[in-house]
Amino acid sequence: MLKNSSGLATLCWASMEKLRKVVNEIAYTRDHTNSPALHRSLVPFLKVASSLYGVALQIRRSLYRSSFFQQHRLPVPVISVGNLSWGGNGKTPMVEYVSQFLVDSGISPLILTRGYAGGDEAKMLETHLQGGLTKIGVGANRAATAASFFEKYGSANPSCIRKFLDQSFLHEREEAKTNSQKLGSVILDDGMQHWSLYRDLEIVMLNGLDPWGNGNLVPLGPLREPLAALERADIAVVHHVDLISEQSLRDIENTIHRFKKSIPIFYSKMVPKYLFDVKNARSHVPLEALSDANVLCVSAIGSADAFVKSIRMTGAHYVHRLDFSDHHLFDAQDVEIMRRRAKGLENKSNSKPIIVVTEKDYQRDPAILKCLDSYTVLVLCSELQMTSCKGTDVDGLKSTLGRLLASKFCVSN
Repeated sequence: MLKNSSGLATLCWASMEKLRKVVNEIAYTRDHTNSPALHRSLVPFLKVASSLYGVALQIRRSLYRSSFFQQHRLPVPVISVGNLSWGGNGKTPMVEYVSQFLVDSGISPLILTRGYAGGDEAKMLETHLQGGLTKIGVGANRAATAASFFEKYGSANPSCIRKFLDQSFLHEREEAKTNSQKLGSVILDDGMQHWSLYRDLEIVMLNGLDPWGNGNLVPLGPLREPLAALERADIAVVHHVDLISEQSLRDIENTIHRFKKSIPIFYSKMVPKYLFDVKNARSHVPLEALSDANVLCVSAIGSADAFVKSIRMTGAHYVHRLDFSDHHLFDAQDVEIMRRRAKGLENKSNSKPIIVVTEKDYQRDPAILKCLDSYTVLVLCSELQMTSCKGTDVDGLKSTLGRLLASKFCVSN
C-alpha cells in the first residue's frame, strides 16, 4: 500500500512539473501555430484564466485607488524593488545592492520580504548581510512586520536623509552614522504588486533575456501586470545586459520609453565570483575548477538560461542542464533524478560530471544536496554589478537613488 502511494506521488509530481514546464514554454512563445498539440490544447484555458486574472487585477487596483482598501504609510522612505514578469529579473540581488548603498550612506534599512516558497531569497539576504546595519523582516503581512521592527528599533527622522545623501553635509553625515541604528528606510522586496504599502520610490527590474514573453498576463504569459505599469516606475534596470544583443537592448529600451519617456534606465549583470562545496559552505573553490570540466547545471530558478550561460563562460568543456520550476524544494526523489542524469553523462564521457547549483537553490535546503555524495556538488556564488552602457556610469544608479530620495523626502522639511 505504501509503495503504491509513493508511486502515485511520484506520478503526480512528474505530471505537475511537466505542466509547469509546458505553461512556461507557452508563456514565452508568441506564435502557437507550430506548437505541440498539448500546448495548443491548453492555450484556450490559459487565455480564459489570464482574462479573469486581468479583471481581478483591475478591480483590486481600483479599490486601492478609491481608498476602499487602505494603503499603509510607513514613517520612513519606502523603496520598492519589483518586476512585471515572473522570475529571473535580478530582484533580490538588487535589494541587496540598494541595502548596501543605504548602509554605506549611513542609513539603517529594513528589508521586508514575503518569504515565499521556503524563504530561499530571505535566507540569501540574511547570509550576505548578516552582521551589518540591515534588518530583515519576513512575513506576508509586511505592514505588521514593519510595525514590529519600528517598535523594536525606532525610526529615524526623514528630514535627516539629506545629511546622509548630500555630499555637502559630509561632517554631519559622519556624525550621524554613530546614531544610525534607528531604521531610516524600508526596502520592499517584490513590491511592485504589493499595493497595501505606500512606496516613495519604485524600481522595476527587467530580465533582458526576455522581459515580456508573449506579452500576455499570467498564466497565458509571464506578465504579472500590463506593460502600462511601467508608468509607475521611477527607475528601470535591465538585468543580464551582458547576455543580450544590442538590438534586443534597443527593443527593450524603446518599449520602456513608449510608456514613460523620462524614466532613467540602468543596466546590471550577475558576475560569478567563486564556488563552494555543499559539504563545506566555508570552502572557497575558484571558478577555474570548471575549466574544461564536464558540468551538469541543476537549478530551480526563474532564469535558468542565464545560469547556464554564466557556467559556459567559465570555460567548462561540456555544459548540461536539469531545470526544475522556480522555487522548487528539492527532495529525495529529485536527488535520485540528479544522480541518474549525472550517471548517464558519466557513462557517455567516461568522466564524472561536476554538479553545479545556484546559491538560491542551495539555501532552500543545504543538507539535501549532500546526499549526492558520489559526485562533487558545487554552489555558484555571484554578485550583481551595475555596468556602464549607453553612456550610463556604473555608479549612476547610486547617484540617482540619492538624488530622488533627497528630493522626495528632504525638500519639504
